[in-house]
Parts: sequence; C-alpha cells; structure tokens
Amino acid sequence: MKHTLILLAALLLAPIAAPLAAQTAPQAQPQNWSEPPVVEPKYDGTLIPPPKGAVVLFDGKNASGWVAIPNKNDTNQSSQFIWKVENGYMEVVTPPGAREQRLAGTKESPITSGHLHIEWATPAQVKGTGQGRGNSGVFIEGFPELQVLDSFNNPTYFDGQAAAFYKNRPPLVSACRGPGLWQCYDIYLQRAKVAGGKVVQPSVITVYHNHVLVQDHLTFSNAIQTSTLRLQDHLNPVRFRNIWFMPGETVSQP
Repeated sequence: MKHTLILLAALLLAPIAAPLAAQTAPQAQPQNWSEPPVVEPKYDGTLIPPPKGAVVLFDGKNASGWVAIPNKNDTNQSSQFIWKVENGYMEVVTPPGAREQRLAGTKESPITSGHLHIEWATPAQVKGTGQGRGNSGVFIEGFPELQVLDSFNNPTYFDGQAAAFYKNRPPLVSACRGPGLWQCYDIYLQRAKVAGGKVVQPSVITVYHNHVLVQDHLTFSNAIQTSTLRLQDHLNPVRFRNIWFMPGETVSQP
C-alpha cells in the first residue's frame, strides 16, 4: 500500500513539475552558436557627418519624415509620431497602455543599395537584464532585424545580442560600448539582382558596429529593391541620432 501511495503521488505531481522545470531551465543557444569574443570598440561617440549626396533621415531636430507604426493588437492605431526629440536625438516613448512592441518608420522608402549610418545609445541608468536591457532594433525590409541592445556585461543568447541579426546570426565579435554611450551601426546593402521576376543574384549585407566588422557579406534571397527604415519600440527609452543613407550600387567600406 505504501508503494502504491508513492506511485500515485508521483503521477499526480508530474504534470505540475514538468512546466516548472521548463520555466527554470536555461535557454539553449539556437544553432549551437559560439559566443562572440569581446573586442575593443573603435568608435569614440562623436557625430559622423553625412557625406555629400547622402539622404538625411534624421538630423537631430526634425522628425517630420517619421510616423508611428502600431502593433496590430494595439488599442491606439494612430500614426502620429510621439517619440521625444531633443538635444539632437530622438528617444523611444512608449504610449500609455502599450504592452507589445511598436515601430517608428520613415514615411518614404529611401533604402535601396548603399550605406546606412545610425547612431544609438541605450539608457545610462541600467535596468533589467538580458533582453530587458536597452532593447530596440533596426528593421530594413528584406533583411532580419538588426538587434539593438545593451550587451555591455549583459549576457543573453548569442543571436539576440547587439549587432546580431535576431534569431538568424550572432555578430562575429561583441564591440559594445557601455550604457548611455553613443554607438554606431554602418550597414552596407547590395540589393538583389532580379530577372524575369526571379532573384538571380541574392542581396548582400555587411555591418560594422562601432567601426568593427560584425556581419560579413551575408546573403538573403529577397527581391525587395527599396524599403523604409523602421526602429523598434521595445518598451525601453533607447535614443537614436544622426541617421543618414548614402545610395549607390557600390559603396566603399572601411
């Protein structure tokens, strides 16, 4: 009888214990990526002026070319841009009651082939850990999200850290600056060659984070030739400044 009671108790507890174990187990690294080594950033936080002929997407003063892109489940579907613009930057402002990520995007679709430059900073006051710390993202249609995150002494899954193509590819190295410090992405895009409605040569993207190579000539099979730029509101007050795009089929890289 004693053994029967023990077996019955084990059967009753099993459905409860399994979910608890799943919640507390460490998150596995997708694709068994190796941890990117930490390297010294080569960017000191100074503004990098746009070259002659570049399209200035945000000059630190005027965000009239930007709109809000609400989540489909958001009760407020307004496209009015509400992020804070001051002191040469725009800062993510989450509307009251929002619970899911939203995006801010350019009204036009200027991103063709060329060089996209973005400067960003996570909050100086550190709050949260992992994905909850300084989270945002850069969205260029035709490519995965380029993750923005405070990855300075902040472990998370490798393809979710700063400069990763989120859930697609971790950065080659981690070149993050500290919380509150300005950082930069330099993104070089070559749109796909399309013939007869089919991609005959894939699109290619290379990324430098703080002047350090982090994504090297990755290819994606998409036929998109031009797109908007979108930045993510992930409920963290991340800042952006000095955003410009230099179009060109062949743009020199560092």
